[in-house]
Amino acid sequence: MFKLLQPDLYVRTLQDIPLAALKARGIRGLIIDLDNTVTAWGRATLDREVHQWFTELKRQGLRACLVSNNRDVRVQKIASCLDIPGISRAGKPRRRAFYQAMAVMETVVGNTAVIGDQVFTDVLGGNRLGLYTILVMPINKREFIGTRVIRKIEKLITKNLVISDLKDV
Repeated sequence: MFKLLQPDLYVRTLQDIPLAALKARGIRGLIIDLDNTVTAWGRATLDREVHQWFTELKRQGLRACLVSNNRDVRVQKIASCLDIPGISRAGKPRRRAFYQAMAVMETVVGNTAVIGDQVFTDVLGGNRLGLYTILVMPINKREFIGTRVIRKIEKLITKNLVISDLKDV
């Protein structure tokens, strides 16, 4: 059970994810969480660095799909801004939305990674399917109240994780 809660890679930010190394590993599609991964919780705008990262992602030939437990309007607004598909009300860590995202990106388990800031939604959901999982540190401390409660348990799991130096991706 504990293995299901361990990411394959742990980094500080989205921008620290080595896209070229993922591509070299055979990754072709990225399922990406929205809140506190791409932008702060509740925020409907994106930082310039995030736009640049998504531009590089596309330049590398990687596909992406936002998958969020958030509501439709916000997810679709951000997805549209990034010119990628988005799936809202995903019900993570359940498998359905992960499979939906892979279908949209035309990828499979062996060439898809999940990126997110939460162990019990993003990492657990991805690991249950055998996807490559990447945990990022949350962008902001402001979060949904339910997430704040779960963060206390997550701290027990992540306290021994080492932030990757990206050499061994």
